[in-house]
Formats: sequence, C-alpha cells, structure tokens
Amino acid sequence: MSRTVVFVHGAWVTPLCWEHFQRRYEERGYRCVAPAWPGDERPVDQLRADPVPGFGRVGVAEIVHHYEVLVAGLPEPPILVGHSFGGLFVQMLLDRGLGTVGVAIDPAPPRGVLPGPTAFRSSFFVVKTWRAWKKVLTMPFEAFRFGFVNTLPDDEQRALYDRYVVPTPGRVFIQDALGSGTRVDFRRPDRAPLLMIAGGSDNTVEPSMVRRSHDRYSGSPARTDFFEFPDRPHLLIATPGWEQVADHAIEWAESRLGE
Repeated sequence: MSRTVVFVHGAWVTPLCWEHFQRRYEERGYRCVAPAWPGDERPVDQLRADPVPGFGRVGVAEIVHHYEVLVAGLPEPPILVGHSFGGLFVQMLLDRGLGTVGVAIDPAPPRGVLPGPTAFRSSFFVVKTWRAWKKVLTMPFEAFRFGFVNTLPDDEQRALYDRYVVPTPGRVFIQDALGSGTRVDFRRPDRAPLLMIAGGSDNTVEPSMVRRSHDRYSGSPARTDFFEFPDRPHLLIATPGWEQVADHAIEWAESRLGE
C-alpha cells in the first residue's frame, strides 16, 4: 500500500495551504510531499513583494509537467490530492498513468465542462484584466471573500487572506476558460480510482460543476466517486471542518488502493 501523498495546490496560494492536511496525514504515518508550482517556491511575503521574473508565462503545461516529473521520480506511486486547479492537475496526472489513487477537491473543470454563473463571477476580475494571459495577477480581498471563504466571519476571511494568498499567472485561467491544454480522457479504462469532492457553498467551483465533471467519467470502467460537503466554501481544505475533508479523502484513498 502506498505510504506517500503528493499534494497539488491551486491558484492564488502556495503549498502552505496544505499545512493542516500534511500534519494530519503525517500523524497517520504517511510521507507527505507538497511541491510548489514553478515560481511559487518562496514564502508568501516574498512572493507578494517580488514575483519571480517570467512567472506570468507559466501555464497549465508547465505546471503539470513539473508535477509529472516529480511524481514519476518517486520510489512508489503516490496518492495524489489536489485542490482547485490542483484538482484538475491531479486528473491530468491520473490520465497520464501516474498515481495509485487520486482525490480532486473542488477541482477546476477539464475541457468540456463549462463554468456556472457564480464561478464566472468569482473569476471575472481575471477575465476583465487586459492581457491577463501575460500577467501575474493579485487577487483582491473582495474576490477572495466571495470566491474562497464566503461562509466565514469577516475576521476569519481576512486572516486566511493574509496567510495564504499570493500572486498567480493569469494564463492558467485563460487556458482553462478556453479548454487549452486541459483535456483528459474521460473514458480511459485503466486509470487509477478518482474521488471528486465538492463544497456545497463553493462560489469558485460550484458543486454542479464538480458533478458535471464526475458525470463525464461515467463511460469509463475506472472507479470515479463523488462526495459533497454541505455549506462548505472553496477553501474547505483550510477552513473550519477541514478535518472531516482530510479524513474522508484519505480513508477513501486507503479503501481504493490496489483497484
């Protein structure tokens, strides 16, 4: 049974967002690896003050390749756990034959799954930015409040923004909106089992979007499960109740290892 977990973070944050999951899984005896996107390797305060030159040109292909090389180089096929864009990237890695099981939490949609109106609103500040595909963008607090932590009190929203949020390349959003480089083979019969988790009050990746992604896998004999946590926001991996999400994810993974 695999005892390695690789965490894949999403946009606007760094591997720090996995701090709770990582500690909990290490207590269960797992070796946890939480790599940063290329360009996101430094502490939050440094990334805010001085993004890496050329970071705006980092897109989906570069990020997924980065994780593909890392995962392929591990001594055993790991459990893959991703959040938001990281959830999309986990699906793409599974599609490439990597990982022993995968968990996609609030995953950004692969090509062929359209965003809902609330999701579009949450990322509209990216879309309206001139030449966003070439720029490193900063998420305004109001966008974070609406899209990531809408179920929390104001003081908790601000504390989470200050702890986690960093600039991100606009390119990944434009590519995902256009379906550029985000294709997965929904019918692939030999990929590892996949669990898709939705937050019932998620404004960034609406639960209906996660269900539609899940439904697209119905033509594959490979195991694909869905679970929704009611009344949870997009950042459900680092907001109250994260323990339930972490435990459900790893217990499901343990039950599917070897399938």
